[in-house]
Amino acid sequence: MTLTAFDHVNVRTANLDDMVDWYGQVLGLYPGKRPDFNFPGAWLYLNDVAVVHLVGVSEDPVAGGNPSLEHFAFKATGLDEFVGKLKKLGIAHTIDPVPGIALVQVNLSDFDGNHIHVDFETEG
Repeated sequence: MTLTAFDHVNVRTANLDDMVDWYGQVLGLYPGKRPDFNFPGAWLYLNDVAVVHLVGVSEDPVAGGNPSLEHFAFKATGLDEFVGKLKKLGIAHTIDPVPGIALVQVNLSDFDGNHIHVDFETEG
């Protein structure tokens, strides 16, 4: 087996509409085609790939003692533009160079508090 790309992450949320809005506004992901499952949810797309699958639940998963996700990450370009957007939206974040690697991570949390980092290559 050889992994070739990031496919998707599945996130359970009691705040489905707010999460769809957050991922659209902050990361530019948009809702698209999703199979007709018998539970609420949304698939959020980057280009033509559904990279975030949201599953609507009635209770906050973390408060109910269910496992939470540590983090997931995206690669990106346009560090200054992204940081400017986060500042404009009032979203707390840190900018963290990765020691020994030509990479900067912007660490933030989504509407439900899940940790995300967006990675930007730098000149090494």
